[in-house]
Amino acid sequence: MSPIIELIKDVMEDMNKQLSRIERSLNLLNEELIWKRLNDSTNSIGNICLHLAGNEYQNFVSAIGNEPFIRERSREFTTDEGISKEELTGLLRETRSKSESVLYALHNDDLSREVTIRYDLEDWKRMHRIETPVHEASDTKVIRRLLVQVSTHYGYHVGQIVLLTKILTLTNEHITGQYH
Repeated sequence: MSPIIELIKDVMEDMNKQLSRIERSLNLLNEELIWKRLNDSTNSIGNICLHLAGNEYQNFVSAIGNEPFIRERSREFTTDEGISKEELTGLLRETRSKSESVLYALHNDDLSREVTIRYDLEDWKRMHRIETPVHEASDTKVIRRLLVQVSTHYGYHVGQIVLLTKILTLTNEHITGQYH
């Protein structure tokens, strides 16, 4: 095993802290609240959890780790029940375990290597709001940039989960472990 690259160590440490915040949030919620949408234009906490697992898998495990591309991005936002908080937590932890295996095997020179991130064609068209024919739905990114992008995306959505949890439960608990 190669020595742990400092950037990867820092990214994973922060993402694991964010995962703990998700778990603390889920533990405060019942199944109904996990799938509650405040209005038609918002996602539920369950949707956000599915989205985070899908995004992390797509970018770290599939793109960097060369594992098969398996993701139904649209389903992450249309699911409205049927997955328990234990299953969501398990999915997030399993994805993290796979990500850590991939990322901790990298070497310093891998940080500047380009990888291809694949997308489902219909998801690609929805994301980019295009109707024109597209023959390949993919992006190419440098691993170093992808590490930053995925970790900031993760933190952004964890903030949403924490805020939604506070709104839905009216808790005064400091879910982040910090006083604000």
